[in-house]
Amino acid sequence: MASLTSVFKRALVGRPQSSAKLSETLLPKRIALPVFASDALSSNAYATQEILLVLSLGGLAYIHFAPWVAAAVVVVFFVVVASYRQNVHAYPSGGGDYENVSANLGPNSGVVVASALLVDYVMTVAVWIAAAVVMIASAFVAVDEHRVVMAVVLIGIVTFLNLRGVRESGTAFAIPTYFFMASIFLMVGWAVVRLVSGADLQAESADWKVVAEGSFTGLALVYLVARAFTSGTTALTGVEAISNGVPAFRKPKSKNAATTLLLLGVISMTMFASITWLALKTNVRVAESNADLVGMPDGATQKTVIAQVANAVFSNAPVLALIVSSATALILVLAANTAFNGFPVLGSILARDGYLPRQLHTRGDRLAFSNGILALAAAAIALVIVFDANVSKLIHLYIVGVFVSFTMSQTGMVKHWNRFLAVEPDPVIRRRMLRSRAVNFVGLLLTGTVLIVVLLTKFTRGAYLAIIAMVVLFVLMKAIAKHYTNVADELKADASSELLPARIHAVVLVSKLHKPALRALAYARASRPATLEAVTVSVDPVESEALLAEWDERNIAVPLRVLDSPYREITRPVVDYVKAKRQDSPRDIVEVYVPEYVVGRWWEALLHNQSALRLKTRLRFTPGVVVVSVPYQLRSSLLAADRPETFGAGSARRGEPTAEEAERAVAKEMD
Repeated sequence: MASLTSVFKRALVGRPQSSAKLSETLLPKRIALPVFASDALSSNAYATQEILLVLSLGGLAYIHFAPWVAAAVVVVFFVVVASYRQNVHAYPSGGGDYENVSANLGPNSGVVVASALLVDYVMTVAVWIAAAVVMIASAFVAVDEHRVVMAVVLIGIVTFLNLRGVRESGTAFAIPTYFFMASIFLMVGWAVVRLVSGADLQAESADWKVVAEGSFTGLALVYLVARAFTSGTTALTGVEAISNGVPAFRKPKSKNAATTLLLLGVISMTMFASITWLALKTNVRVAESNADLVGMPDGATQKTVIAQVANAVFSNAPVLALIVSSATALILVLAANTAFNGFPVLGSILARDGYLPRQLHTRGDRLAFSNGILALAAAAIALVIVFDANVSKLIHLYIVGVFVSFTMSQTGMVKHWNRFLAVEPDPVIRRRMLRSRAVNFVGLLLTGTVLIVVLLTKFTRGAYLAIIAMVVLFVLMKAIAKHYTNVADELKADASSELLPARIHAVVLVSKLHKPALRALAYARASRPATLEAVTVSVDPVESEALLAEWDERNIAVPLRVLDSPYREITRPVVDYVKAKRQDSPRDIVEVYVPEYVVGRWWEALLHNQSALRLKTRLRFTPGVVVVSVPYQLRSSLLAADRPETFGAGSARRGEPTAEEAERAVAKEMD
């Protein structure tokens, strides 16, 4: 009977998949688009709102800057898309910005951009899950009191879907993503028809007034517009995910990834421009605080921009407005999936290069990077709890890592083309390279400028925390890399590694003269060491005398040494004795045989082998000592015979000898 843990795991994530089926998990473009673009597409739910929130600080008079700010966001978006289309062709292995920057700017720069990306992925999950909770709370007010719990539950759901594998999670996320796109375009089409027919579309907040925080002129006005622009650039988050996920595409991988990037750009910016146009057309009013909205009914709370637009457009079909709000809330939850595809892949590559624990490099039994998925979920949950699932607090931490990676990536690509142009003689190829370099250079100028503006406008509002997190990650990854390098140097084989030990001294630990002890003695004798003795620790003199008497009575041909322990310790006397045996000859090896019980129930493990565990732990730190565990299967271990992850206990059912048969065979051989 399979263990409860195994049954639960299979029910949760499904049956294991062999490595041969890895190609079956590769994604076609129609699935890859929602998998890797849900973050960028979902940004449209809040990008317009972020622009209007900042401009409203100056009052309604400054809202007329919104179209220009939105236009600037669209320009930067398409430049970044064009730039990353170069990246996926040049670096298709999945390293994305990290591989590009490491190859062109050096390994330290690569670790910097990797730390920025890791922070960005964690922020993606935290921000969009928190935003989804806000959207749900707009429809169900009671949710607002439990938003942290709701956010943690939603992260758990997305984690569960991703643990089932890339293809299954992609299929699960494709329908909601396309549903969101269809609902937005339906809303835009419905608005156009109604406007052409002469309808007056007005948001519920159209008659409200916004209290200005002050008058903005000169440099203050420039700062306000720049801040609105950086808030609107949240629409760019997630663009880099496709370049990090090229290996997940079907062949031709680079071409399909580049096509998906272009589709993302066209669809996302069409949605962004349309939502911004409708928000201005319906005279949506938003402010950072409800108190700044004059005319809002008492006890009411302001709704999101997209909810207000949907209610205005579908004032004659409220069910459709509810559908738009539901689709938006759903896509905000699924936006986290972009990070769940990017973070584990990047973590695997960093682990391969020695910058993260190697456990992140391997795929789980569903061919997903399970450890990376769980690490991302844990980090995002911690962030949501610390910041109380508050979007306003989280959003300021969000955009910094994105534009650090954008800027360094474009710098790396410019250097990439410079290196190839220096050795390429073919004029046709050179023209193509020059064109690509120009695209990346423009991308560098724009993203670098935006990064500076982001740092100036958001640093004191929380962006400094993201920078601190990046620095901590950088130092941590460099420390991990140094550790792995030091370990590799220590483990490097040399001439002395091949020297045979001068002698092997076998020591069998005995507490009682029972079957496990006799089996350990039998195995030790079979190894034919230079010297062999049994050792027991005298904690109770009466018991020690009884053991010696039984030893002599059985006429066992192995000397038994009794170690005194006036303080009733077991571990220290054994360790001291073993150390003393090596002092005369450093080339001698001491083999310590430790009898252990094999049990089948978890609670039995708590009742047995505790002294053996402590001894083995201490002996592992003693040079020149080899610890040999000699298992003895108790009857309860047969309960685990049919468990797929249990070895040894079910050997009799596979035609292998039982514990008793093995013991008799060894004894017969030694006799």
